[in-house]
Amino acid sequence: MRNRHPVAAVSAALAATLATGGCTASALGGGAAGGSPSSGTDCVRIVEENGKKTDECLPLAPERERVDRGTPVFSHPTEITNPLHASSRIQQVIYDGQVDEKPFRTELTLLPDIKTITVNGEQVRARTLQYVSFSDGRVQEVATDWFAQADDGSVWYLGEDVFNYENGVVENTGGTWRAGKTGPAAMIMPNAPKAGDVYRPENSPGTVFEEVTVKAVGQTVPGPYGPVEGAMRTTEINLDGTREDKVIAPGYGELTIDEPGTDLEAITLAVPTDVTPGPVPSELAALSAAVRTAHAEATDATVAKVRAAWDAYRAADRVPQLLARQMDRDLDSLTAAVKARDGALVRGAVLRVAQNDLDLHLRHQPLATVEAARMALWARQATLDGAARDAGAIAGDATSLELTWDRVRHGKDAARAARIDAALKALREAADRKDASAAQQATARLMSAL
Repeated sequence: MRNRHPVAAVSAALAATLATGGCTASALGGGAAGGSPSSGTDCVRIVEENGKKTDECLPLAPERERVDRGTPVFSHPTEITNPLHASSRIQQVIYDGQVDEKPFRTELTLLPDIKTITVNGEQVRARTLQYVSFSDGRVQEVATDWFAQADDGSVWYLGEDVFNYENGVVENTGGTWRAGKTGPAAMIMPNAPKAGDVYRPENSPGTVFEEVTVKAVGQTVPGPYGPVEGAMRTTEINLDGTREDKVIAPGYGELTIDEPGTDLEAITLAVPTDVTPGPVPSELAALSAAVRTAHAEATDATVAKVRAAWDAYRAADRVPQLLARQMDRDLDSLTAAVKARDGALVRGAVLRVAQNDLDLHLRHQPLATVEAARMALWARQATLDGAARDAGAIAGDATSLELTWDRVRHGKDAARAARIDAALKALREAADRKDASAAQQATARLMSAL
């Protein structure tokens, strides 16, 4: 589903393989894994991360083990109740981790938008999830994903629009696909999975491909704030032959994603699953005030106040282990960057600290309130990056602001929304021209509108 290491050549290479007859049609169930007809499955050639095709077939499961070969019927597709799919319960989940030895963060948000997609000649209404990933605090990938629930309770993936970023601008759209155009609808979650079940959440060789095998169900696993029951463990094989072990749990969706090597992502918290009633703890309010001051001007003194406030908050409230570890790392990086007087590293580290701080508020405040604070966060960051005349960072800030605004604009006062729209448009135009001075002016207008 995710394309964290986008290489546009992958699609072209695999498409060429298909065009030369190198693989049999998956939808027909012919061919063989590893090229052996006896296994009764198709051959999908491995494509290396750099886009180079190989003669080796992915080690796919026999067709008889697949549970996704039926034709789904969609009578009420937007009523997603399957407990193991994120869109059934969540408003937003936050992932943290380390990927390619850099801090990696993901925001996955359920949007109110409904998309109509043609599947098997039928118009199917689908729910929309927005996926945004950040590497080292900066936007790396954006995707809009569409899902629908079939009458038997299984959830089907109907496509995604993907935008892969490099230095703040779109580098390519590798991984984009649409059911009925690029390939078939793909089952992303069976209704009642059991060990041994096999399904393909993406099944468009030439564009995207994943095959999942269920290893265990009914598991109790660690969650951000305690044990989570009813979880499922899976192994997923990807187009380049790599495998990922995942834990999928009610109220979270994909709870952990463990790749070969040191790469690991896990949910730090989910809304509303981890929400607790009551006011924002005073210690968290003090931490946020210190973070905002340091975000405006990071010095030895302001960063020391953030660390002291962080220690006080952590002693007073429960903090998910992964988020605590990430905040510690980012504060260490910020402290070192300030001491080294490295402006670029300071701007990156203080951004990550500010992101972590607002994540903690999701447990106590409405999502809309936190999203509004994120708008202010990105406006502050755009001010810093504009002053540094960092064109790539300014472009990334504009993208992050636009994405956050997409999530919160619904129901806003029309006049205020128009002012924000105008300021964001001016910022985007300045970023596209690489005009740092105009970007600073647009950011000032935006902060006033906010």
